[in-house]
Amino acid sequence: MKKGFSLPLWVAGAAKSALKKLVRFQVENFELIKIPNEKKEIKIEIHSVGLIKGNSHALGISFAKSGLDLDITQNLEIWTIVSLEKISSNNHIQKIPINIVAGSGVGIKEKTSEICMSDFAKEVLYENLLDIIPKGFNLNLEIIFPNGEFLAERTSNRSFGIVDGLSIIGTSAETYSSASPDQLEEAKTKLAKLIKKDFKGKVVFVIGENGLNLAKTCNIKFPIIKVGNWIGPLIVDAAIKNVKTVILFGYHGKLIKLAGGIFHTHNHLADGRIEILVYLAVKEKIPPEIIVQLSQLNTLEDALSTLERFNKSKAEKLFQHLSNTIEKRSFAYVNRYVKTDMEIAAIIFDRKREIRWAGNNGNVYISSFQ
Repeated sequence: MKKGFSLPLWVAGAAKSALKKLVRFQVENFELIKIPNEKKEIKIEIHSVGLIKGNSHALGISFAKSGLDLDITQNLEIWTIVSLEKISSNNHIQKIPINIVAGSGVGIKEKTSEICMSDFAKEVLYENLLDIIPKGFNLNLEIIFPNGEFLAERTSNRSFGIVDGLSIIGTSAETYSSASPDQLEEAKTKLAKLIKKDFKGKVVFVIGENGLNLAKTCNIKFPIIKVGNWIGPLIVDAAIKNVKTVILFGYHGKLIKLAGGIFHTHNHLADGRIEILVYLAVKEKIPPEIIVQLSQLNTLEDALSTLERFNKSKAEKLFQHLSNTIEKRSFAYVNRYVKTDMEIAAIIFDRKREIRWAGNNGNVYISSFQ
């Protein structure tokens, strides 16, 4: 399997190179990036670095190499602009003297305008920059993705309340394709380790980084495993391991595929979301003229908006039917491979990251997600 390094490392590499240039340290065509809580350094290639704005700022440039052909950030151009601000008696003394600014092409949270960056990404920056910042100064770090706003249109960022560009949400140093069999094996290994501990029989499977980030903000009392797109094989593995309950927690644009019998949810392998919704709308006796409108849309969010404009009550009923169908089809899928009475529950959130629907089984657990 192809493997590379996640976006936070390439951002940190460019920033470290720029800061070293600004404080007149020797710079190379690479940086050794320390990984938080690990005893290793990773060599990150630097494209260029130089002083700008009358030598008061420095610019470092790198190109992300995730190693994944289908990754939106593969070969992403990264600019980092750094400057130092002397701490005076009038300045607020910061616990961490780094101000991270979302420049052009970097995603921000729609509600707060805060840069969309994972804790791991921040920790990588702190680990590699703090020792270089001169005493008595704060560091201003602006991150820019020149092509980020255009590339973000090809992602689901807006569905999760992230606007203006790409988020920086990697949670580990290495990158693995969510469509790769190795990603499935990693999830299986995590589940096996979980079961060896004080396991109570219930586990939450979430899809992707956005689902994981949202799950961590909820009051979830059960262990969480990020499953990528390998939902079907992993719930079968859970049944084999005698797990009592699997709670599927995800964005409606992903989980709807399970209602259509698609149990590997990567978009490059299968889509069918609108077609599945149209089928469910027919079963719910939605008027033909509305069904025709649904069939012509490109996104599930547009379809939900169309349904809600038509009739909010019927839209809610349809998505409740969707949630129940996810549970039933998932249970049937598992029982094709192993006879089990394992409970499968579905809890679904929308583009605003609001938890909206749950199947009959999911309703029992939804209070733990709010």
